[in-house]
Amino acid sequence: MKTKNLFARLSLMLFCLLPVVAAANYASPETVPGTTYVSPADAKALFDRGVPFVDVRTASDFEAGRIPGAENLTVERDQSQSKITEQSLLEVIGSKDAEVVLYCNSTPCWRTAVAAERAVEWGFTKVYYYRLGFPSWRDAGYPVE
Repeated sequence: MKTKNLFARLSLMLFCLLPVVAAANYASPETVPGTTYVSPADAKALFDRGVPFVDVRTASDFEAGRIPGAENLTVERDQSQSKITEQSLLEVIGSKDAEVVLYCNSTPCWRTAVAAERAVEWGFTKVYYYRLGFPSWRDAGYPVE
């Protein structure tokens, strides 16, 4: 009886840990169709040209540090909970053919790819996919706030 109970508890614990393990192994796609991949140096060149940056991380990550001037439009798995919408992105960049850089927390972060896919679906044509995101920007010694 004790063995069955222990087995049941261990099985439940393992089942609960599966999503955590799966998330730890996630790597964002290297490219997103309809977007342009940018490296940290490319992102800095776009920044220097005044291209708007949209930070799709959580509000707490954004408050902890960000690329100067970036707007925080969070992305959630449930699109109705996201702050990034077609309208909010238009308000940040002005038109669907304006340039925009989307970033998150590097390759384990799914938010940049989702935001980029949504932007393309909404008809935005100059979306820059900064897959390596804020950590690579900070590590390169670029300005942060």
